[in-house]
Amino acid sequence: MWWGGRGQSFNIAPQKEEPEMGSVQGRAMPEPRSRQLGSCLASGCLTGEQILAWAPGVRKGLEPELSGTLICSNLRVTFQPYGWQRSQETPLSSEYDFSLANIGRLEAVNGLSRVQLLRPGSLLKFVPEEILIHGRDFRLLRVGFEAGGLEPQAFQVTMAIVQARAQSGQIQKYAGLTLSKAGQSPGSRKPPIPLLEISEDWETERKKQRARGWRVSTVNERFDIATSLPRYFWVPNRTLDSEVRRAFGHFHQGRGPRLTWHHPGGSDLLRCGGFYTASDPNKEDIRAVETMLQAGHSDVVLVDTMDELPSLADVQLAHLRLRALCLPDSSVAEDKWLSALEGTRWLDYVRSCLRKASDISVLVTSRVRSVVLQERGDRDFNGLLSSLVQLLSSPEARTLLGFQSLVQREWVAAGHPFLTRLGGTGASEEAPVFLLFLDCVWQLLQQFPAEFEFSEFFLLALHDSVRVPDTLTFLTDTPWERGKQSGQFNTYTQVYTAAYSQPPAGNSINPQLSVWDWDLRYSNEQILQFHNPGYNPEHCPDSWLPRQQPSFMVPGPPTSVWLFCRGTLTPLNQLCPWRDGPSLLTVSSRWLPRLAISSESLADQEWGLPSHWGACPLPSGLLLPGYLGPQIRLWRRCYLRGRPDIQVGLSAPTIAGLQNELSHLQELLRKWTPRIPPEDHSKKRDPNTILNPTEIAGSLMGWGESGLG
Repeated sequence: MWWGGRGQSFNIAPQKEEPEMGSVQGRAMPEPRSRQLGSCLASGCLTGEQILAWAPGVRKGLEPELSGTLICSNLRVTFQPYGWQRSQETPLSSEYDFSLANIGRLEAVNGLSRVQLLRPGSLLKFVPEEILIHGRDFRLLRVGFEAGGLEPQAFQVTMAIVQARAQSGQIQKYAGLTLSKAGQSPGSRKPPIPLLEISEDWETERKKQRARGWRVSTVNERFDIATSLPRYFWVPNRTLDSEVRRAFGHFHQGRGPRLTWHHPGGSDLLRCGGFYTASDPNKEDIRAVETMLQAGHSDVVLVDTMDELPSLADVQLAHLRLRALCLPDSSVAEDKWLSALEGTRWLDYVRSCLRKASDISVLVTSRVRSVVLQERGDRDFNGLLSSLVQLLSSPEARTLLGFQSLVQREWVAAGHPFLTRLGGTGASEEAPVFLLFLDCVWQLLQQFPAEFEFSEFFLLALHDSVRVPDTLTFLTDTPWERGKQSGQFNTYTQVYTAAYSQPPAGNSINPQLSVWDWDLRYSNEQILQFHNPGYNPEHCPDSWLPRQQPSFMVPGPPTSVWLFCRGTLTPLNQLCPWRDGPSLLTVSSRWLPRLAISSESLADQEWGLPSHWGACPLPSGLLLPGYLGPQIRLWRRCYLRGRPDIQVGLSAPTIAGLQNELSHLQELLRKWTPRIPPEDHSKKRDPNTILNPTEIAGSLMGWGESGLG
């Protein structure tokens, strides 16, 4: 998905001779031919990029197959079709490039049965006729090499990929890449959305949410409270920064309660880390903590975020199983495929997240209260649930700009450890929580297609961007790391983290690009596909709720404190675990009672008797998704991209694409027509007749509706 730059030429490194081996022994590498590199030389690359090897080949798995050149550099692998040139207006490619970090599996093939799995540092044992590059984003690059004396090039480009992956894993750190559009200086490019790196951005967002009882705190401006927190965040107006500093010290990793979203009806959604029960706060600190959790409300609900949600290890294992199942060469028989999909547990975890987010949306929307999401680290599922709650409750978050701002605030600025969770550090805490979130959003898009301004193709672009090291958005673990690597901080050095004790050199801010600069990787035509043609523009963000407190939202009882866990509300005697007497917050959730309550029954409990729904529909703007059985489906366009046969029949983004798919389906029907048994001749129809969608779906064997999208 990346790379290229205007006004720069490729630096072609000399082809290094490989050890003599097998059938390539004694053969010299042919000199590069400028005609074969053609468009690659003309388009250029990033500063510091070098071509390590190249070979002519044919990209397979497409109809028709594409002839071109497979090129390996120290940053990427790209297949460039003959006659194709990178657009000067789109210097980064989203279609033909695989970053080295995105390569999950590399295979070399010779003949029908000779296959070698190539890991970083491996030695290739034969001249490959074909290589398969499996992306960690589920993409597949399959290239067959031409014969006729070019076998050494096929060998060398394959070995170059192996060696480049090894060097990338050992020494290449994702520092991000500063680029500028043609004709623009770096400082002249305005971010597409506020990046929340300055206090003015937070103040603008606060006013946009009309959170009048909150203010922007600068207590973490030097990151001396927590490097994982943003420099600025929202706290109650009545709370002093000195109280914030003391209160945050009693939470895990210093991540105390902060506002994440203010509901127009009056409720507040907060997030925080777990209580640091080993601390010994004084009465003033306890009072400050309680004030921040209550946020001016008499009704407070503490949500045990991890209750009934998968662990990080569960998410990682499910994703690995899903990726293995979706490989083109998966050994699972077709009639066992759906059972194997269920066995990955991935869809179960999607279902759990949507169910819990629906419950929390009801809590936020039904009464004026403070709802606090509490997770020990406050950096994974708090962000997932907070984002889903806003998508379910706020039409503004379902717009294209609103959703990008949501991700920037709840994931990037909030300190989600992207680099670790996506496997960039080699640590054991890898778990694609953000990709699980994107799958949840896709499910909502399928169930409520007219409610979202963005399309499936935008979600795919965002899904793929996490593996592309061209910006720092997803390539750091904390806001401090992101600011340090971008050269943003230049006026102070005091940070209580040993690994980052020295500030970067320089006296000016280096404006890094963000993932939201889509025009660096996508053409204007592709960006147009980010918009959902079925979106109803009447869902205006400014009219979805009255500014005054609506009648369906009523104040809670005075000084009521609840714990939401195991699908039910349990009353608490106190907010903090340090008060005298027992507190349910210090009791493991597995000891709490379990009531089988769905989102609908929780809504009944919050708004009144079941008969109440007959007279009063859901509050305007609130979505409650289904999550039972086949309502949760497989994101085929994402996970089965390595299987082009499965992609046939999915909705195309353009009219021309739909016409092509329709023609292909009609051709399949013509081929199947002779297979109709004699007794069914009476039902035989003209092959040119267009079937309705139900009939077509019934004709496409092997992929039913159960669990598939």
